[in-house]
Amino acid sequence: MRIGFIGPGRMGRPMLEHLTAAGHEATVLVRRPQARAAAEAAGLDWADTVAATVRDADVVFVVVLTDEQVRSVCLGPDGAIEAMKPAATLVQHTTSDPATARLLADAGVHRGIKVVDAALSGGPHDVVAGRLTLWVGADETALDEVRPLLETYASPILPVGPVGNGQRVKLVNNALFVAQLGLVVDAVRLADSLGLPEQTLLAAVRHGSGTSRALGVVAHGEGGVQALADRLGDLMRKDVTVVREVARNAGADLGIIGTVLSSDAVEKTVLDRARTVR
Repeated sequence: MRIGFIGPGRMGRPMLEHLTAAGHEATVLVRRPQARAAAEAAGLDWADTVAATVRDADVVFVVVLTDEQVRSVCLGPDGAIEAMKPAATLVQHTTSDPATARLLADAGVHRGIKVVDAALSGGPHDVVAGRLTLWVGADETALDEVRPLLETYASPILPVGPVGNGQRVKLVNNALFVAQLGLVVDAVRLADSLGLPEQTLLAAVRHGSGTSRALGVVAHGEGGVQALADRLGDLMRKDVTVVREVARNAGADLGIIGTVLSSDAVEKTVLDRARTVR
């Protein structure tokens, strides 16, 4: 298949490497001179406009950072959907508002473009290993058409309903993960007040009923929860902002998750930590 790729960064680059290794031809959107040199060194075709990147593609991948960037590169007269050929498919990986996924799908209908809302869970190491988790909101036929491409870097690939549901699952998942980190922060604080070192606690609780993915991530890393916040705090803060906005717009109550997200353990230790070290 011919691929258009928008966003060959930290997550996108290893995806692109898997796709091209599987024999798919790709055109990559690059706007910086150093990125162009890297694309040429990798033997990739590149373009400096969205339209030129996507016009010949059977499938277009979007792996940018923010909801605003998704709308900018996909919608409007200069966006991907307007430039893509009829019957092509847009795969949107960026964490964003479910309403944006719906906007893309609605815009695509008028041009015969299929949209696959493929929210992801994992990091670059998971992409490299081919074990990225995908929650896919899409028509079953659209997913089946792109599944062989997604399988080059993702497993499991989990259908979760219509377009928008991939993002809904991702936002709830991320809110839960950050809330769990907040609980780990307070668990470490409690342990310290009882005279128990952080690493002793984390190593022990990993094998108990109180364990969680968040605790495991902290326990496996160096520097504890503070180091994780330094590394991923910006992304977590972005995701928490989006889930709060989506819940508010939907009139949904975040409940105890919202309480934990507003606690000092999350706001000051997890989310604000990244801002203060930059």
